[in-house]
Amino acid sequence: MSNRTFTIVKPDSVANGNAGKIIARIEAEGFRILAGRMTRLSQAQARGFYAVHAERPFYNDLVAYMTSGPVWVMALERDNAVPHLRAVMGATNPAQAEPGTIRALYGESIERNAIHGSDSNENATIEIAFFFSSGELV
Repeated sequence: MSNRTFTIVKPDSVANGNAGKIIARIEAEGFRILAGRMTRLSQAQARGFYAVHAERPFYNDLVAYMTSGPVWVMALERDNAVPHLRAVMGATNPAQAEPGTIRALYGESIERNAIHGSDSNENATIEIAFFFSSGELV
């Protein structure tokens, strides 16, 4: 069954010139890009998107990092989209990520880990709707 997930190619990946490599890898993994754009998150967008972490000690640093430069936001589709993207991304900490995963290849640290991906089908739906209207998903 085909379903959807959401990803953000984070500021470190864009700044380091790795966004195209990451997007190419996503496509090579069989994902179809339903919608995507480069953007720079505002403080309000970053705070809203990461509101689930508002009480965590790293929240303000996360917001500052995610607003520090341009990102790519994308809605993706393929069979088993959420678990497949999470496997391709690798562990949150690049030092613990499997060789060949996006985070092992391009992540700098647990904080600057190259890419975000939805962690559940429910969150994928919420995250896609945060950035894209249904009419933008083609």
